[in-house]
Amino acid sequence: MVKVYAVVLLVGALFLIAWIFLTYLSSERPSWNPDSRFGLRGRRIVAGMVGFGMAGMSAEFSPRDISWPWALVLAVAGAAAAAWYAGWVDRPRPAER
Repeated sequence: MVKVYAVVLLVGALFLIAWIFLTYLSSERPSWNPDSRFGLRGRRIVAGMVGFGMAGMSAEFSPRDISWPWALVLAVAGAAAAAWYAGWVDRPRPAER
């Protein structure tokens, strides 16, 4: 399972770097803006991939010697927490609505 976590983390990190880079470039080309293209769902998917990979790797290499089913449960919990936070952090404030 470590390889699965590593691959998902690598792909998620590459998507995250691309998201940041394209957000920077979208000032010149608005059609490249990933927020307008993929929206909140895309942001949550990328955050979930990074959260899944990081939580899974952390659980697998824990000094507590966690079994792989529990590590998978913790990885899914990490993905859910990261996806929730990605949606929560950019919610409109009451004055902005």
